[in-house]
Amino acid sequence: MNHTPSPHLSEGGKSAGGGLLCSLGLGSDRGIRSPDSLTHTPSPTGGTPSSSPPLLLSPGLGVLGLGSLGAMGEGAGGDWESREELRLRELEEARARAAQMEKTMRWWSDCTANWREKWSKVRAERNRARDEVRQLRQRLDTLTKELTSVRRERQELASENETLRQEALLLRGDHAAPPPSATSPSSSTAHHRGASSSSSPSIPPSSPVSSSSSSQVHTDCKLEEGLPGSPEPEPVRDVDLDRQKMGEQKDLEVLEAVFHSKAPGTDTQEPWDSRGGSSNVNPPGSRSSTGPSRQERSRQLWEDASTVEEDYSKLNALQLRLDESQKVLLKEREDKLALSKSIERLEAELSQWKLKYEELSKSKQEALKQLNLLKEMHQDELGRISEDLEDELGARTSMDKKLAELRAEMERLQVENAAEWGRRERLETEKLALERDNKKLRAQVEDLEEQLAKKRRQAASALDTDLKAIQSELFERNKELADLRHVHAKLKKQFQEKTAELAHANRRVESHEAEVKKLRLRVEELKKELGQAEDELDESHNQTRKLQRSLDEQVEQTENLQVQLEHLQSRLRRQQQNPGLFGKMRSTRFSSENPDGPNSDMDEEDEELQLQIP
Repeated sequence: MNHTPSPHLSEGGKSAGGGLLCSLGLGSDRGIRSPDSLTHTPSPTGGTPSSSPPLLLSPGLGVLGLGSLGAMGEGAGGDWESREELRLRELEEARARAAQMEKTMRWWSDCTANWREKWSKVRAERNRARDEVRQLRQRLDTLTKELTSVRRERQELASENETLRQEALLLRGDHAAPPPSATSPSSSTAHHRGASSSSSPSIPPSSPVSSSSSSQVHTDCKLEEGLPGSPEPEPVRDVDLDRQKMGEQKDLEVLEAVFHSKAPGTDTQEPWDSRGGSSNVNPPGSRSSTGPSRQERSRQLWEDASTVEEDYSKLNALQLRLDESQKVLLKEREDKLALSKSIERLEAELSQWKLKYEELSKSKQEALKQLNLLKEMHQDELGRISEDLEDELGARTSMDKKLAELRAEMERLQVENAAEWGRRERLETEKLALERDNKKLRAQVEDLEEQLAKKRRQAASALDTDLKAIQSELFERNKELADLRHVHAKLKKQFQEKTAELAHANRRVESHEAEVKKLRLRVEELKKELGQAEDELDESHNQTRKLQRSLDEQVEQTENLQVQLEHLQSRLRRQQQNPGLFGKMRSTRFSSENPDGPNSDMDEEDEELQLQIP
């Protein structure tokens, strides 16, 4: 808010005073200003006022009234200017204090912002360290869990390996048992049923192969089921795999030998050869028994034909079964090849998993080493951070003390600032009131100017006759006005000097008051010291009185002794002057008549002396 005073207030006050006097003292036919001067109105914000035409006064106006009016206008203008200057000074001081207060507040805000940034950095580092510790703990927990799971899976794989070895041993025992049963056909069957007996043993050898293949498939399924569940399984080493392969090859060779030895053509020819041989056994000379032999032969032929038909049907059935068994063997061979491939693939995967397990164990050891290093680093950092925190706490306590002192000072400054703001608001309210008064006075001036314009238009004819006298009086009044202005300027300078002296005196009074307070405190201290000195003086006076009393007693004793001494001296003189009398007195004293006389006199004198001397 702009608090600069208007330079036209004094002129406005003078014009207002002049217009008021003209409206009171002049008639309807008298005027003061020309109509051209009415166009100029003092602006509250502008610079210097423009020059106005000289005043036109009527001859009926007294000299005293005009001079008093000018003095009143000048006095009012000077008071107003001095008040405005004082208010401006106070406002400048208030602005300076407010600027200083703003600077201090900015400084405090910067200090608090710096401390907040520092504490936020410290908190962020502490939170970061806590997060790192938490992450390391989580990693340690996960690694321990993985280690326990890997150990558990390793134990499971070891148990599975043991079970697989046992199954392999059982399968190897099963492969070793069937070949003798396969090579020895049943003895209860006849020679013409050799095809059925030779074809029927060809089927049992396939059962161990199928059982071994099914056991291998079962173990492969177990391995395939166990591998995905375990992230780091221990590779299973099948030690008896070559032995199983050798046993299977031997079984196949035995089966091929059985198939070649028990072919269908040979089986059908054997009974006929045996039969021909048996028929040729009889000698040619047995002709007598041809009849019954033919019947038997025909019966045998019939039986043989029926048996041949049965054998053909059985051979066809056995051929079908053989074809089916060959197909089954082919399928089992294919399955065996697939299983061998899958076993090789699983062995490769097991080796890969073993390598991965070794890599993971190495990485685990490295992680444990890094974890130990990080723990040591974290402990060092925690020690350093704790030391830094202790230092920061010490600095914080000192800063808290400083902050408490500065807060007290800040509260004091805030109280002063509030007082300054109250003064500023009071000055603003006074300024607004003065502006309202100024507006009212301007309105009155405008009304008076309108009245003057009316009167001037009415008194234009009467002014010609009195113009010369009024001009002469105006010249004199202008001189008086110039003198009064000069005097007013001098008084104004004196007033400013006096105000400066008064301000200086006020400052000196304040300093003197502070000194007076100090002197009062010093006087109180001196009073206390004076009381102590008076007490000591009273004690010394009491001692002097006691000494004076003792001295008086001594003086009295000395006087008594002096009197006695004089008396004795006088007696000695008398004795010296009258020695005969003294001899007579002695003779009389020491005579036989009065032997106790001198002793009694001497005793009396001694008693008197002892009584006089204390």
